Amino acid sequence: MFPGQGSQSKGMGADLFDRFADWTSAADAILGYSIRELCLDDPRGELGLTRFTQPALFVVNAMTFRARQESGKPAPAFVAGHSLGEYNALVAAGVFDFATGVKLVHRRGTIMSEVSGGGMAAVIGLEPKRIEEVLAASEPGRRLDVANFNSFEQTVLAGPKDDLAAVKPDFQAVKARYIPLNVSAPFHSRYMRDAEAAFGTALAGVTFSAPAIPVISNATAKPYESSAARETLARQIGHSVRWLDSMLYLLSAGATEFEEVGPGSVLTKLIGQIQKRAS
Repeated sequence: MFPGQGSQSKGMGADLFDRFADWTSAADAILGYSIRELCLDDPRGELGLTRFTQPALFVVNAMTFRARQESGKPAPAFVAGHSLGEYNALVAAGVFDFATGVKLVHRRGTIMSEVSGGGMAAVIGLEPKRIEEVLAASEPGRRLDVANFNSFEQTVLAGPKDDLAAVKPDFQAVKARYIPLNVSAPFHSRYMRDAEAAFGTALAGVTFSAPAIPVISNATAKPYESSAARETLARQIGHSVRWLDSMLYLLSAGATEFEEVGPGSVLTKLIGQIQKRAS
């Protein structure tokens, strides 16, 4: 499992940039800045900005997986990534190479960072079906989308900020915690469809190989189909991250061990919650 935006931290990848100097140099040449400096020192306070966060996390995730491969650990039976992390899953499965991945996440981060207005909020302690019922029962709620189905207990909404504020009392009334998130745009919602279309154009010239390992898609919660890889990846930007359903699919497929490859432990905690409820 490869983490996405929100797992970044200053100092990440400290033991990787020298070890994989070829990838460090390649990333620098594509991005036009030092990926090592961004991740380790963040001198301009850019690591939390979408256009910088996405390439930084992608590079560190990719190097972490490369180190895992060199350690002699067995290859995974499946790979998955949360939002940005899906690009690492695709590289791990041989769908495209590291340099192509850097180019794609650089473009993706730039396009997504150009969307302004709107926001996101996390709903804690209420099952997804009940959350959708609360949204459907109010006019502001109907203007919001579920951006991330993360676990049975954690769901993230996206949409106009006024509407996010307006539904807060509805969720508090059913004893859910409601936490506005510090983000710049309503990611993974209908309000990202123009960005999705723009990124789809950027994907047009990319060659996709058939996955050597099944890659579980955020958009479908099922393995990528080779014939629809480009469309599936583009669709991710303006549609829900179906992480809960993705993990339930893997559990139903017999997966018993889950390993987070990258900084932090967000996905490890989520799969722990899901396994506890699903067992």
